[in-house]
Amino acid sequence: MTTWNLSETKHHVLICNGSSCMRKGGEEATQAFRDEITKLDLDSTIHTTRTRCNGRCKDACVAIVYPEGTWYKGLTPELSREIVQKHLVKGEIVEEAVIYQYENDSFTPPVNSKSIKGIEKPVKENV
Repeated sequence: MTTWNLSETKHHVLICNGSSCMRKGGEEATQAFRDEITKLDLDSTIHTTRTRCNGRCKDACVAIVYPEGTWYKGLTPELSREIVQKHLVKGEIVEEAVIYQYENDSFTPPVNSKSIKGIEKPVKENV
């Protein structure tokens, strides 16, 4: 296994490779992210990680960009390259594909989001 030196990393992209996302092009989206990052010579500043499930299967394929905490949906190879070029290089959010953005200490959906809200996580009471 490789142990990367991440000291120059400015962005971390978590790309869902769970079963729903893989059925909807997760492998192609992952490769497009990585190819565009390499093409633009950004390997030392952008790190990608395949995840098993990001918990938004209805929005497949999903990726999360950190440190901003921006969740993207419906990834295609074209959208993946656009996220690299606009968000990761220029700092411009690709608004039409956003599910959530981290602001005010929580993840907030866009005002006109067409994504489903999803089920609430159970609250555990202290015993």
